[in-house]
Amino acid sequence: MAKSLPDRPLRPATLLVRGGQMRSNHDETSEALYLTSGFVYESAGQAEETFLGTVQHYQYSRFGNPTTTMLEDRLAALEGAEACRLTATGMAAVHASMLSHLKAGDRVVASRALFGSCHWICSTLLPRYGITCEFVDCGDLGQWKAALSKPANLVLLETPSNPMLELVDMAAVCDLAHAAGAIVVVDNVFATPLLQKPMQFGADVVVYSCTKHMDGQGRVLGGAVLGRKKWVDEVLQPFIRNTGPSISPFNAWVILKGLETLHLRLPAMCRSAAAIADFLAERSEISRVLYPFRVDHPQHALAKAQMAAGGSLVTFDVKGGKEAAFRFLDALKLVDVSNNLGDAKSLVTHPATTTHMRVGAEERAKLGITDGTIRFSVGLEDVADLIADVSEALDAIAPAPAPTRRVPIVEVEPVPAPETAAEAAPKPKKAPKPKAAPKAEAPADATLFELTAPLPEAPKRKGG
Repeated sequence: MAKSLPDRPLRPATLLVRGGQMRSNHDETSEALYLTSGFVYESAGQAEETFLGTVQHYQYSRFGNPTTTMLEDRLAALEGAEACRLTATGMAAVHASMLSHLKAGDRVVASRALFGSCHWICSTLLPRYGITCEFVDCGDLGQWKAALSKPANLVLLETPSNPMLELVDMAAVCDLAHAAGAIVVVDNVFATPLLQKPMQFGADVVVYSCTKHMDGQGRVLGGAVLGRKKWVDEVLQPFIRNTGPSISPFNAWVILKGLETLHLRLPAMCRSAAAIADFLAERSEISRVLYPFRVDHPQHALAKAQMAAGGSLVTFDVKGGKEAAFRFLDALKLVDVSNNLGDAKSLVTHPATTTHMRVGAEERAKLGITDGTIRFSVGLEDVADLIADVSEALDAIAPAPAPTRRVPIVEVEPVPAPETAAEAAPKPKKAPKPKAAPKAEAPADATLFELTAPLPEAPKRKGG
């Protein structure tokens, strides 16, 4: 007989394993995979009542499926959201969250620091339907204030951003957006619900690519949209039902199993990412290192206020532009070149020629993406092996030392020691120790990695 979960609040690690569990009458231990496109009814009357909505019964896997329901319920519990709907990919989640809400004549304000495909939706797709979009620099609150001084319908942002790890002050922007009449959609894929919960800062909708950390092993595609039940049921669900960006039950099942270890994988990846960021900052071949929990990150204070840890991504610039960046990438033996992230395997990406190629050189310059920029998605390998691989690749691109003139070796008579201490040569003064470079800060509470510590507390908001 299947047991009900306790009524008391459960911690994230428990929710990742038990949340949304719905056993069949066979009482299986692992969540069942309902690999079916359709469902049958006991009678024609039950079918009619199901389509009228007076009876709860699965109809068709494009509309819903027991396996996908379990994943939706687990993600909603983890996020603290009222409802969740799954999509086939993360981009389908972004697209559905926007197009379900918008209509011709509406206005969008979006962070300029978006993933390339998200940028295309805002700059190219939406205008085809008579929807305007204004881009702002995500870290410039003055630009947000100016853009949201006029009525708007939707705000789209990602924080930390892909690939430059820029942050948005979510509490401030959400207040501005709501005053302008807009809902706020936050892409939280880099942080996951374990490191950041945008709804605590006022976000209305949160979207994920479940392909990344949630699956965590690069196996399947999937996306999720989370929000208030009324919005999900009345706005999002009809769009998904009738346009069909539905997830496969098999993919949902794989992601369910991946979530069971997220609380073990992500902290280890964060620790390794912080160590790699510190290592890179010491190398002369690197001109810039970006990691939110390093004290030299431009928005370090905001990162500490919004996030529980710095994440598993590190972005850095190799001196010498594209040629040097490519030589570095090609010299790596352990870390793979790929445009994916959040995998158990460490992956590196050259954004200017892959994920952000199509936004154009001018827009890349505004985002701070150079030809030497590399995004490093840190995996689960031993961090010492990762650092050794990166070190050897950097050594391979370093310029060869200038040749030195060979001097013949000759034997000389040893110089006799002075007879008295007074005749001894003075000892050279010790050179002052160089100041230590800034390091990536550990979370304030080490118990974060057991997931018993709370996330950073959101500021109190007007109206409760």
